[in-house]
Amino acid sequence: MALVVQKYGGTSVGSVERIRNVAKRVAESYDAGNDLVVVVSAMSGETNKLVALANGICEFPDSREYDVLVSSGEQVTVALLAMCLKSMGYKAKSYLGHQIPILTDSSFSKARIKKISDKKLRQDLKDRTIIIAAGFQGVDGDGNITTLGRGGSDTSGVALAAALKADVCEIYTDVDGVYTTDPNICDTARKIERISYDEMLELASLGAKVLQIRSVQFAKKFNVVVHVRSSFNDNPGTLVTKEDKEMESILVSGITYAKDETKIAVMRVPDKPGIAVKILSPLSAANISVDMIVQNVSEDGFTDFTFTVTKADFKKALLITREAAREIDARDVLTDENISKVSIVGLGMRSHAGVATKMFETLAKEGINIQMISTSEIKVSVVIDAKYTELAVRVLHDVFELSGKDVSVER
Repeated sequence: MALVVQKYGGTSVGSVERIRNVAKRVAESYDAGNDLVVVVSAMSGETNKLVALANGICEFPDSREYDVLVSSGEQVTVALLAMCLKSMGYKAKSYLGHQIPILTDSSFSKARIKKISDKKLRQDLKDRTIIIAAGFQGVDGDGNITTLGRGGSDTSGVALAAALKADVCEIYTDVDGVYTTDPNICDTARKIERISYDEMLELASLGAKVLQIRSVQFAKKFNVVVHVRSSFNDNPGTLVTKEDKEMESILVSGITYAKDETKIAVMRVPDKPGIAVKILSPLSAANISVDMIVQNVSEDGFTDFTFTVTKADFKKALLITREAAREIDARDVLTDENISKVSIVGLGMRSHAGVATKMFETLAKEGINIQMISTSEIKVSVVIDAKYTELAVRVLHDVFELSGKDVSVER
């Protein structure tokens, strides 16, 4: 008998029929002797509808009430799945985030989990009850409903698996694993059988939509084995697990991209200590994350300061940046919403030289200009014109020989 946490995304529970299929899969695992905690997202499209309603009321909805609204989608799915399982003769019980409770901080729409109480859940598991938990949501110390950000159900699933010390956290989605790149862009993309936490962390942070970044952080911190699988077939998926030496034999494991980036450039900034803080601190105070940053070489005592934020944060970030620019007597604030970030990721980059050069040469041959560059031990990211995104992904996938071969690593 194993303790298994299963998480089902919006497409997996997108209709009554799909919820019935999820119930059958849950029942099969339960009948095999496993204890089950099932985390579900809102039905596909529901959260977007709720967000549209909020934005239709006002441009900047109150953050507390926004979370009250958008968290309601998961309440529907937990109830429907629990009803379905009970109608099939199984003991099941639904929980909202505050009923468990999943305690978070008060950063509405981007809340972070502080603690999960496992008392109620363990009692139900002892009684062989299937637990159906709402993903994406929690509660702060004042009893306010909070949400974990888009894709937060992944984080809910892995966090519950960590709190309960589950044997595995199965993430069910509409793809059957993690691929070397987006199969919708590159038809030679291949499924990866095993990938390290660090590689998955980079891929998730750089645009891969299979797993939310914070879910991978939880998995790495608490050593939770994550199995990414399709809810529409029984094929084995991708295991996200601890790194081993064999994984470093692969130079580049994946190519990813993000089209939700925007660029803000503060022009002719006085080049003196503390200027970067004056630009970035107000953004941080507004809970806006800045991604890539470039500061040009000083000329005549002035420089240009450029950074990227997500499209979701762009309007608010631009207002804040313009105010900061006035305070520091910058000449202008320029923007570009037609950019994308393309990245290569692989453990093998730690011990192999020339990977970045190969990437830059490949893009140059295609006439693709690089606007910004960011690197770490196991990734290289570039900002390019959005219209070249698909081309860049395909040529890099080919040049690093990810096409037409099995990139899995056998134990």
